Amino acid sequence: MTERAPLVLATRSAGKLRELRALCAAAGWTSASLDECGVAEEAAEEGIECFDTFEQNARAKARWFAARLPGRAILAEDSGLEVDALAGRPGVHSKRWAGAAATGAALDAANNAALARALEGAPDRRARYRCVAVLRAGAHEWTADGRVEGAIADAARGSGGFGYDPWFVSDELARTFAEATPEEKARVSHRGRAVRAVLERAELALRAYVPRVE
Repeated sequence: MTERAPLVLATRSAGKLRELRALCAAAGWTSASLDECGVAEEAAEEGIECFDTFEQNARAKARWFAARLPGRAILAEDSGLEVDALAGRPGVHSKRWAGAAATGAALDAANNAALARALEGAPDRRARYRCVAVLRAGAHEWTADGRVEGAIADAARGSGGFGYDPWFVSDELARTFAEATPEEKARVSHRGRAVRAVLERAELALRAYVPRVE
């Protein structure tokens, strides 16, 4: 019996990896992390996302890892928070907005503290999460944009999710992403919408491209 080779998830973020795995599984695809594919982390990866748009950054990641894993289909994405009162910031700089050299929970805490300071006393707290997903297979690329509208809460709420999730109140859920279950978040999130759309757009061509493994 044969099966399709897993899609390679081009991220080092544990939170994103968890969500991308679940989204791929829901769409009927198996997936593999960079570590599982034997791609060691390089210092140069910090410079991949150097562009002004989510799409440019996502394409850059897809191409970077496709070059290191010839013949594999790569799923990459770039995403971030856009706050109206901050003229769309932090946007593509969401990951390192606070300038902290930390990782994981410590980095999230630094970014969230910077967000709270920047919006202190601001009457307009409208915001949105945006994501552009790119699927690269051979010389072919498919892209999709996902977004979710909401607002920044007055205080952090909830213990789930990652990144700015404790502060982002989804219009559709009427609670923060950190208060939502993973399934609820995936249903309306920017990442969920972008990944589902790009997998649907690429479905027929991708099924033909992705090699079978014995």
